[in-house]
Amino acid sequence: MSDFSPAPRLRPWQRTAAGVGLLAADGSIATTIFAEMSALATRTGAINLGQGFPDEDGPVEVLEAARQAIADGVNQYPPGIGAPVLREAIAAHQARWYGLDVDAASEVLVTAGATEALAATILALVDEGDEVVTFEPWYDAYAALVARAGGVHRTVALHFPDWRPDLAELEAAVTDRTRIILVNSPHNPTGTVLDDDVLDRIVELAVQHDAVIVTDEVYEHLAFGVAHRPIATRPGARDRTITISSGGKTFSTTGWKIGWLTAPAHLVTSVLAVKQYLTYVNGAPFQPAIAAGLALPDAFFTDAAAALQAKRDLLAAGLEAAGLTVSLPDAGYFIVADAAPLGYDDGAALCRDLPALAGVVGVPVTAFVHADRQGAYRSLVRFAFCKRREVLEEASSRLARLGSR
Repeated sequence: MSDFSPAPRLRPWQRTAAGVGLLAADGSIATTIFAEMSALATRTGAINLGQGFPDEDGPVEVLEAARQAIADGVNQYPPGIGAPVLREAIAAHQARWYGLDVDAASEVLVTAGATEALAATILALVDEGDEVVTFEPWYDAYAALVARAGGVHRTVALHFPDWRPDLAELEAAVTDRTRIILVNSPHNPTGTVLDDDVLDRIVELAVQHDAVIVTDEVYEHLAFGVAHRPIATRPGARDRTITISSGGKTFSTTGWKIGWLTAPAHLVTSVLAVKQYLTYVNGAPFQPAIAAGLALPDAFFTDAAAALQAKRDLLAAGLEAAGLTVSLPDAGYFIVADAAPLGYDDGAALCRDLPALAGVVGVPVTAFVHADRQGAYRSLVRFAFCKRREVLEEASSRLARLGSR
């Protein structure tokens, strides 16, 4: 009997996804850099600034609303498109902050976080060979979802340290083969907020090539001194835009996985056709709680952004004291720093050494780019500042000592 065992036969999306760390060559699940860095932090006792989730709870009004919903028996399946109280709150939120008129009954869909909204949207709209354009670096789910749908992922580079795209490169990337232009602003991992001229050019290209605009706006309320402008508010965008957001980042409830999208009714219907076979529904008692959060006064949102900005500045000072070159983000949870001044041309190498050097963990930005474009990002590292102030003070102190060696 032969002991030959043929390698698993990988489908095209699996072969493509292997390039972003989902599958090893033998078809097994590959270890991602995120898992590696988190395990390293646990093993060494280093402060984990690699993962982007808060380490403290959100507003008491939101937490209490969830407790009350559970006590009131809101524990069974909500409607497939989401609980009315949350859909109405989302519609009111879009009108209150952006002047967008959204019909809660037909133009809002509640999802299991923004990632499910992205997954259901891409699976609904992208067929084999369709192209999806994103900026690069990108949130790591984008490439995997496009590959799973059989699409082709095209990217437009954002360059350290200002992270502004070249409009000529954007124009070259969008063609008649483009099905979706996926816009992440405020952006993960760079923290940039796209300018109006970029947003307007995206809309013009989408109209010219009959593409759908999909936006990821989960950091919409966490901008620092700059205004977040949803692309759906730009002239010509509303009728072809799917706007995605969630409550996890705004209300420090990432584990609840309550997200949503707003879009013209026919696009909502298309996405719902896929979403109903993913999670079906989710988080019944958390939906009225997020609705309560969306109704909080303006002061909550401005105070939350100001508190996060102070944390950004605290960590930035520690990184600069360590000798890294910092790109100060306009929004979000993350700050990107260049390790080259420390003699590291490989950010992943610094991330693996940093627990021993300073007792801190980050994630290399190369985790968010295609393999053939990693050169421009090779020395860059992403750090999360969405942590308790005392944690960031200790991390900054450790990093500062690194700079004095």
